[in-house]
Amino acid sequence: MFRSAAAGVAGASTLALPEAAMADEVDTSGAVGVFIDLTKCEGCGACTEACRTKNEARYPEPVDDIPVNWPTGKYEDWSDKRDLSDRLTPYNWTFVEKAEIDGQTVNIPRKCMHCDNPPCANLCPFSVQEKTASGPVVINENGCMGGAKCRDVCPWDIPQRQAGVGIYMKLAPGLLGGGVMYKCDMCADLVEQGGQPACVSACPTGAQQFGPKEQMKQLAEARAAEIGGHIYGATENGGTSTFYVSPVPFEQIDEAIAGRKTELPEPMRKTVPGMAPDVENYLDTAGGLATSYAIAPIAGIAAAGWAAARAWKGGSE
Repeated sequence: MFRSAAAGVAGASTLALPEAAMADEVDTSGAVGVFIDLTKCEGCGACTEACRTKNEARYPEPVDDIPVNWPTGKYEDWSDKRDLSDRLTPYNWTFVEKAEIDGQTVNIPRKCMHCDNPPCANLCPFSVQEKTASGPVVINENGCMGGAKCRDVCPWDIPQRQAGVGIYMKLAPGLLGGGVMYKCDMCADLVEQGGQPACVSACPTGAQQFGPKEQMKQLAEARAAEIGGHIYGATENGGTSTFYVSPVPFEQIDEAIAGRKTELPEPMRKTVPGMAPDVENYLDTAGGLATSYAIAPIAGIAAAGWAAARAWKGGSE
């Protein structure tokens, strides 16, 4: 049986900084992962608040007069929507999706899946995304130009863009780039020190667990077998570091999420990730291979330009 959605966490804004995550040391000498048991998630939002507290110092502060991006004539600005907590934004890197299925509520913590072979990192033309040795996929915000290629190739549209910030503002505002892309980095700094992600340590029901990736996968398989449930993340997009277990098929969850997305304005639909089972990794398609070959020389040029820009900036200071 599902647990119904709980009311918000009382006094959530008073949550302590999630450095408490360091209290439970984890073996991070190899690949790590997250196991999320949807039968235990009450939708309280503690994970969302913990993520905000942990990362608020890194949130973007755009200029007042954001330049219009050429040639689109548009830009993405979420700075006046910082309080949104029911979707992914540059100011909200994890949230709890509530899917209504057969009169019951399934609560699903959503954030970056940290794929085994992340197309976002492999196709970044500026080479500012990488998958670390332990598993988190991270973005170097200081070098990101906000081209959003990472979002285009992510089957869940995870990275979100904020205009008016980033290196492009120092190079050619309005002519190069579109801002900076932001997403969950699995609290890579805490993981590097043997800790666990803030969202995991803040979960009051133990719905989220963190540890060696293979161990998390085994826990998911055991739990799915125990409840006759379903696993998501083990094979999707070629495999990820996040393993969900649900008592209902993910086809139904994805359908429920799709229904919610239709209620949102078109520009906001990419802020609510779906959960279509068996989604294919873009890099495994013919189009993905062609794109990767086309981007490779551009990435080299961009990397050289970025290095030159940094050298110029350093010499002008």
